[in-house]
Amino acid sequence: MLKGMMNLRIRRFSAIDRLFHLFLMLTFITQTATGFSRLYITTSWGKKLSRVFGGYETSLTLHKWVGVLMLIGFMIHTIYLLTRIEWRDLPKSIFGPDSIVPNLNDAKYLWQQICWFFGKGFPPKFDRWTYFEKFDYWAVYWGLPLLAVTGLMTMYPIATSRILPGWTLNIVVLVHKAEAILAVSYIFIVHFFTGHLRPSSFPMNEGMFSGSIPMEEAMEERPAWIERLIKEDKLANASASPPDFWYRAIYYVFGCSVVICGIYLLVSGIINSRGISLH
Repeated sequence: MLKGMMNLRIRRFSAIDRLFHLFLMLTFITQTATGFSRLYITTSWGKKLSRVFGGYETSLTLHKWVGVLMLIGFMIHTIYLLTRIEWRDLPKSIFGPDSIVPNLNDAKYLWQQICWFFGKGFPPKFDRWTYFEKFDYWAVYWGLPLLAVTGLMTMYPIATSRILPGWTLNIVVLVHKAEAILAVSYIFIVHFFTGHLRPSSFPMNEGMFSGSIPMEEAMEERPAWIERLIKEDKLANASASPPDFWYRAIYYVFGCSVVICGIYLLVSGIINSRGISLH
């Protein structure tokens, strides 16, 4: 049966999943560019970057309100996530194979991959989600709230100083910048590599844009998922049609442009890092 389905595709992401990811992509790249334009304003590159957004003050305003929009999207996604829980079968819903919540199997997969990397044993047979995909997802849940809280405190310094000593604002600004740099570095190095720049995905992983992946790719990278779908007789229901050519052309250009833009911001940030101050 599998031989006859190798030319088919299997659905990985729903339209809502892809919409949330698109929202996060656009807001994150905007926050990175506007944030860097302010962080690097003492460098010639930072001044040029700020002019793209109409100058320092406009860049600051855009950074603030896109941050608020990002926080609203985060809360909407969290509410959506709670609606997806099957409360009558809570353990399976949270820790089952279709859940994005980490479990003991992920620790096993990580160990297997480390051993395989050093030539010991075989690569792990991933199910629907890999351990690094789960880490990517949940990293947002500790990074974004920290950025949101510190960002709101700097947006409203007078209100903050009524509750906390004024000197705490200096720490808040430092924490916000440090966490932002950490997030940017992780996304544009680790996430871009695991998602797009690996030999099997280069130059771009289309799964999040098309919503589906080729059956051959799924068999190679997520064999346990396919085996489980066959065992549960759900493989046929998970099949999907290939994206239209025009749609694929649009998201391919868009996705590659975002990757190139992110790498440009990262590399330029590293090159001009001597000209900034975290204080």
